[in-house]
Amino acid sequence: MSFVNIPHPDLFRQQAYIDGKWCDADSGKVLAVHNPATGEILGTIPDMGAEEARRAITAAQNALPAWRAFPAKVRSRLLKRWFDLITARQHDLAVLLTLEQGKPLSEAKGEIAYGAAYIDWYAEEAKRIAGQILPAPVSGQRVLVSKQPVGVCAAVTPWNFPNAMIARKVAPALAAGCTFVARPASQTPFSALALAELAEQAGIPAGVFNVVTGAAEAIGCELTENPAVRKFSFTGSTEVGRKLMAQCASTIKKVSLELGGNAPFIVFDDADLEAAVAGALAAKFRNAGQTCVCANRIYVQQGIYTRFAERFTAAVAKLRVGNGMEAHNEIGPLIDQRALQRTLELLDDARAHGGEVLCGGTHQGVFFAPTVMGAANDDMRLAHEEIFAPVAPLFVFADEDEVIRRANATEYGLAAYLYSRDLARVFRVSEALEYGMVGVNTGVISNEAAPFGGMKQSGIGREGAAQGMEEYLETKYIALDGL
Repeated sequence: MSFVNIPHPDLFRQQAYIDGKWCDADSGKVLAVHNPATGEILGTIPDMGAEEARRAITAAQNALPAWRAFPAKVRSRLLKRWFDLITARQHDLAVLLTLEQGKPLSEAKGEIAYGAAYIDWYAEEAKRIAGQILPAPVSGQRVLVSKQPVGVCAAVTPWNFPNAMIARKVAPALAAGCTFVARPASQTPFSALALAELAEQAGIPAGVFNVVTGAAEAIGCELTENPAVRKFSFTGSTEVGRKLMAQCASTIKKVSLELGGNAPFIVFDDADLEAAVAGALAAKFRNAGQTCVCANRIYVQQGIYTRFAERFTAAVAKLRVGNGMEAHNEIGPLIDQRALQRTLELLDDARAHGGEVLCGGTHQGVFFAPTVMGAANDDMRLAHEEIFAPVAPLFVFADEDEVIRRANATEYGLAAYLYSRDLARVFRVSEALEYGMVGVNTGVISNEAAPFGGMKQSGIGREGAAQGMEEYLETKYIALDGL
């Protein structure tokens, strides 16, 4: 079995990280990890299961009392050191990410910076976890409200942002005084293991941050059903999220779920057309369309539909597709053959329902040409399913009431976008859209200072901002008498 020559071998770990030790699966079994752009094997990871996950949970449980007792300033300093190490190795981490996930190197560098920003943010927030002393209704009493870490936390993270989704969950947990067990996607485990290596270098104690690789179902069941885990977080599909939420019910855990999306991107006739085209490109084609907040349905008001379609299609046709390690490429591969097959099925369905391919629609291997589907309608699967590919369907609408109704006609409620220069309309539509996040005149909405999360079946809880810290804290009320 031949392996790709990985640069920066100090960050390239092919073992799991449990209780401060690098270890193999008890069975000795491994899983191969492939570069989606070339099909080559990058390396292997331990194919672990419930027993190893249980051992990681025990390590986190044993590390909890000391980590929780650290002064917030000490935890903050360690997180800052971790942030500094990640920032210093941004390029090296980005290369590793591109090799295992496929996105262009420039995007991978952006993801490393984005993930690190959460660690930097929560390093500061660690020092600002505050309680309250409230006046009681009875003389001589006080109401004391304190915030305490929830305890051992666990997460299952996706392949599309293998660095950032780990950082976004682990940073607030560690800042709050919790310990953590992560199970990264088997397609993209090396970014998570590289973060563990840098956490160790930063001085984060053994057992505080653990990474278990391998069987999704066995590890997931242990993380969701083990009573020692008090908080579980998952980013992935709504279908899998439902199952994991049900499994968490047996031990009444705190749960954060960031699930599927079906984002409407609404362009009103008074919009800045050039800005709307640029925003649609950013919202649709980042990571080859494989993001949960991608523009899934592009609604354009009938008065400007033709002009928008022409300009947008021309811009999409210029996007360069290829290996993410080559600097000029802007669109990398789909993650695997299954993703390719599903994309082809969606296109076939759209054509059968009257759709017109304005550009793209072809592929070479798992490299799919950025595609614009004109004459899209609500009978297509594209209108109801998360696309997760570089395919942009264009829908036409007549007025504000119609587009709000159609935009909300989905079980999902993660992200939405709208372009308009009418301030009154901006407020009306933003407030009417049943989505956890709304981008107004921008196609990029996520940052560490904002609460990221959705409504309806797009999830529960928030990541980022002060709200993200609350997900890892318990509120305790103490009644004081005799004062």
